[in-house]
Amino acid sequence: MQKTRVDDMLIEMIAPKIKEIEEKFSGGGALTQDDINTLLLKSQYNHINHLDAKLDEVAGSVVALEQKFNQLEQKFNHLEQKFNQLEQKFGYLEQKLSSDMDNLEQKLSSDMSNLEQKLSSDMDNLEQKLSSDLYNLEQKIEATIQKALNKNMMTLIVVIGAFLTLSKIIDKF
Repeated sequence: MQKTRVDDMLIEMIAPKIKEIEEKFSGGGALTQDDINTLLLKSQYNHINHLDAKLDEVAGSVVALEQKFNQLEQKFNHLEQKFNQLEQKFGYLEQKLSSDMDNLEQKLSSDMSNLEQKLSSDMDNLEQKLSSDLYNLEQKIEATIQKALNKNMMTLIVVIGAFLTLSKIIDKF
């Protein structure tokens, strides 16, 4: 606390009496009860001033702590806002990831369905082509066998005809 004018006036009022008491005491004189009370008043005044100075220090420390606390509170509020922003971003990312996963599942399901249809269609086409190729191969083999049989038959007929002719010729001679 700051000294007031009244404080200064009180000290000025008792200052001459204190000098008088100090001179009396240093001269070896005895002190009266009023002298002791005046010294006690001066001592209490000094003590109160000392306590006032300490109170000023403590009040200053409290103000500094309050400022630091306010700064910490502002920082905490700032961190809380950032945390809320991160929480919102996390929620957005979670929704986006969920949406992307759903889309991916749908796409994969659709692609699998299309692949199954294409594979089934390709298998049907391959089966038809193999069946057709097998039928054509059978036809070609039958035709080749028929040709070979016909050729062998012709050769046999020619050989038998030649043999008959030769045997008729031999019989006539």
